[in-house]
Amino acid sequence: MKIAIIGVGAIGGFIGTRLALAGEDVTFIARGANLEALRSRGIRLVTADGEKVIPKVKATNDYAAAGPQDLVILAMKAHQVEAVALEVPKLFGPDTVVVPMQNGIPYWYFHRYPGELAGTRVRSVDPSGLISEHIPCERVVGCVVYPAAELVAPGVIKHVEGNRFPVGEPDTTTSERIARVSECFIRGGLQAPVLSDIRAEIWLKLWGNLTFNPISALSRATLAGICQYPPSRALAVAMMTEAQAIANKLGVTFRVPLEKRIAGAEKVGNHKTSMLQDVEAARTLEIDALLGSVLEMAQLTGTPAPHLDAVYALTKLLAKSLDEGKATGSAVSSAV
Repeated sequence: MKIAIIGVGAIGGFIGTRLALAGEDVTFIARGANLEALRSRGIRLVTADGEKVIPKVKATNDYAAAGPQDLVILAMKAHQVEAVALEVPKLFGPDTVVVPMQNGIPYWYFHRYPGELAGTRVRSVDPSGLISEHIPCERVVGCVVYPAAELVAPGVIKHVEGNRFPVGEPDTTTSERIARVSECFIRGGLQAPVLSDIRAEIWLKLWGNLTFNPISALSRATLAGICQYPPSRALAVAMMTEAQAIANKLGVTFRVPLEKRIAGAEKVGNHKTSMLQDVEAARTLEIDALLGSVLEMAQLTGTPAPHLDAVYALTKLLAKSLDEGKATGSAVSSAV
C-alpha cells in the first residue's frame, strides 16, 4: 500500500518504520530537524531486540509532491491536526482511507453514530469545523493506539512497549477497507484486531488518560505515586466514576472494572505520563482532547461531572501559566 505518515514523532516513526520494513510504500511527511534527519540518515527504530535502520526513506514536507495515497495516518496530537487539515486533501485519491491516531474523543466520534447525537461536531477538538470539512469523516476508520514509544532524537525512535492498534469502522460494520487496514498493520508485525465497537475501546483507553494525565501534570507524580497516595487515588476514582457515567449515557460499557483499571496503572510503576513529560518540556498540553471533550460529552448528555470540571480548570490554568512563562522567558515554578 501507498501510505503517508503525517507527524514523525514517537508513534508516527514507530508505525511508519514497521510498515516500511514490511515492504509497504511509506512516505514520511515531516518538517524541521526531523525532516532533515530523515533525508540525510533515514530512520532508526530502537527496540528491545536491537536497532532497525532504514538508511533511505521517502520524506518530504510537500503534500502535493507525495501524491495520492491508499492510506493516510495522522500521527500527531489532537491539537495539531487543524494545522495540517488544509494540506491533507492533497494526499487523497478516490478511495484514500484516513486513520487518525489521536488520544481522546476524536473529531469523527458522532459520524454514523447510532443515536440522536448523530452528526454532532465535537467542538473541543474541531472548534471551527475545519478538520471535518477538509478531512471528511467518510474517509476515516477509527484506531486506538496502545504502544509506548519515545522520539529520542530527530529520526530516532525508541520503542518502549506494546504493538496493539485495534481498528474499527464508525458504523460498526466489517468493511473491505477496514480489513485492508488491519491486514496492512499485521504485515508490519502489529496487532490490529477489527473491533465492532471502536468507540468502547476509545473510552477504555481514555478512561485512564483523562484521569492520570492531568493529575500527574498538576502534582508531578508518577502513576504509582498517584495510585498509592490515598487522596489522589480517591480523586482518580471520582473522576473515573463520572467519566463512566457519561460513557454509559452514550451507550458505552467498559469491559474492565474501575478498580482493575486503576490497579493496572499502579502496576506500570514510577512512569511519568505524557502530559507530565509535556509540562517538564514546556510543550503544549493535550487537555481538550483528553478532558475538555469528555466535559463536552457531559454537557451533551446532561451528566454532572464536578471532579472533572475542577481538574480541567486547574489543568487549563497550569497550561496558561506555562504559556505565559514561555512568552516572558521566565521559569514557571514547579509548585502548583
